[in-house]
Amino acid sequence: MDQAEVYEPASEEIKLKATRRAGERARIARWDLNVAVFLFVVLIIVIILLFQDFGIEIVAPVAIFGLVVVWLVGWRRGRQLYQSFYDEEIARLTRELVEEEKKVEKTMEETIEEKVQKALRERWR
Repeated sequence: MDQAEVYEPASEEIKLKATRRAGERARIARWDLNVAVFLFVVLIIVIILLFQDFGIEIVAPVAIFGLVVVWLVGWRRGRQLYQSFYDEEIARLTRELVEEEKKVEKTMEETIEEKVQKALRERWR
């Protein structure tokens, strides 16, 4: 069996796992401290405008604009982080697969070596 045939299903599985994990990590990381601080600044501006007796016609667009900007910044940051997280996950999962294959090969080599030693012992008896 060719190694490409062996790695093909594993490669697809690695890509699916990496996609899922990178997406989860990016969703969590996009709401960082900068976004939270900006959101509180928008909230403070809205409160100040309300206490200064500005009409809802002015306060509502300011609030909506602030929320849209927060969402866009979070979305953009999530997309940027997704690619780096995806690359990290692909590298990590590939490394784990290679290490697992090395363990299996080592176990098989030890098993063959033990069988040869056992056969030699029986032959000399």
